[in-house]
Amino acid sequence: MKIYKNAQEKNYTQDPRVAQTVSEIIANVRSGGDKAVAELNAKFGGKADTNFLVPNEIAKKCYDNLEEDLKFAITKAAENIQKFAELQRDSLWPLGETEVVDGVFLGHSVIPVNSCSCYVPGGNHPLFSTALMLVIPAKVAGVKRIIATVPPVAGTSLPHETTLAALWLAGCDEIYAIGGAQAVAAVACGTETIKPVDMIVGPGNKFVTEAKKQVFGKVGIDFLAGPSEVLVIADESGEAEIIAADLLAQSEHDLDASGILLTTSEKLAKDVEEAVQKALKELPTRDIASVSWQNNGKIFITDSLKEACEMSNEIAPEHLEIQVKNSELEYDLMTRLTNYGSLFVGTGSAEVFGDYVAGTNHTLPTMGVARYTGGLSVMNFLKVCTFQHITRDGSKALVPLAQKMAEAEGLSAHALAAFKRK
Repeated sequence: MKIYKNAQEKNYTQDPRVAQTVSEIIANVRSGGDKAVAELNAKFGGKADTNFLVPNEIAKKCYDNLEEDLKFAITKAAENIQKFAELQRDSLWPLGETEVVDGVFLGHSVIPVNSCSCYVPGGNHPLFSTALMLVIPAKVAGVKRIIATVPPVAGTSLPHETTLAALWLAGCDEIYAIGGAQAVAAVACGTETIKPVDMIVGPGNKFVTEAKKQVFGKVGIDFLAGPSEVLVIADESGEAEIIAADLLAQSEHDLDASGILLTTSEKLAKDVEEAVQKALKELPTRDIASVSWQNNGKIFITDSLKEACEMSNEIAPEHLEIQVKNSELEYDLMTRLTNYGSLFVGTGSAEVFGDYVAGTNHTLPTMGVARYTGGLSVMNFLKVCTFQHITRDGSKALVPLAQKMAEAEGLSAHALAAFKRK
């Protein structure tokens, strides 16, 4: 393996100041309720308004007022996301009573969580696509109460109108104009006007992520996410301008985002770097993208595609693209790759399609988290809960087994509970 372009060393260890700040915010919201949330909203750019609930008619009006081409695009994206979520939901079947031994019937039910909160970031850009990605799978899963928290636009008490439009289209039940760690605290702990939820999903900045970490246990969460990532595996057939565009699509997210190319071709490595520099000259977001690429972008020339797969599995990227010369190679690589948030196979499978319209979810694990979990899906909102129905005859066969094991563990009441069914 040869390093063509490397990144600056990163240290993603937790900043104790962030943890302390978030802890104080959560405590403040827990004790101060709506008033504390309003003060924090004002502190971070919004208005000190204690009425956070956005009326449904305002969200509906935002949708009605969308420019027609954008309305069409958002609506089609919502349809594709819903269709895929329904396919995923229908692949997870309940298991009816099944007799595993005489008189012992086991099974499982698939039950949606009762309520969830979707955190939709507002930071540098109004990420209305995230509103669709979070709310629609929850809706398809059958969650009874779906709320969203969205930071208000600076100097106002309302979120961006396109995000409100997307939330209305997705079927969100309640929309609250709250951002940051205070939003996570409010929906986890509850306030005078906000009933707490069972689960919180969605990406956010380091304060939102830390808040999700600190309230986990009181509520469920999807996973902890960090800066956006894309990794491209390509051979000599890779198209430099397309790869460069995909690397920059991640780099423009924020200064900590990263794009990585693993290729067996030194010529492609050189061509991609040149294409990146050329594209940056015309890119409106180059102030962020150029710094991100300079600091975090990587290009490695690998000895083989097998080595590229091994490196990718170690990195466990959020987005993983395969751009090789034929379908046989694509299949071989797919069988070798095991750690990624979402996989994009072939030159036509742009990561940006996954971000917006293809139908798979763009809320994905980063910073190696893909080693042990996939991205957000309808499955996150469904609980697989087992049950048993054992006849008296069936229990008699289990009594001596359970009694013996309980006695060996020193749990006499357990042994007695088994013995009583003899």
